[in-house]
Amino acid sequence: MTLLVIVTMLLVYVGMNLILSKGLIRIVLGTSILSHAAHLFLIYMSFNNGEFPFDKVSKTQVDAIPQALILTAIVISFATTALLLVLVYRNHQLNKDNDVEHLGGANE
Repeated sequence: MTLLVIVTMLLVYVGMNLILSKGLIRIVLGTSILSHAAHLFLIYMSFNNGEFPFDKVSKTQVDAIPQALILTAIVISFATTALLLVLVYRNHQLNKDNDVEHLGGANE
């Protein structure tokens, strides 16, 4: 059970580091990894009494609502990642660069 928490914290750390970088592709990867951390957190919250239903012979029940939320979140994160990749590709076509510092308005 604590392994799931540690993996979730590690994914949050890696995702936030990628989001705070200057490359647009790294930002897209960071949002994707951060969404995976949110999915793992929802899985962790769906278990009762800290027991996994697939461990040994446990009789615990799993709530179906967090599972439905996870499926919905997976679809939304996939669509968000696809949209961000299209925007990064279009920016690369126009500016020939994928750096955050070169985005923005007119030069002053």
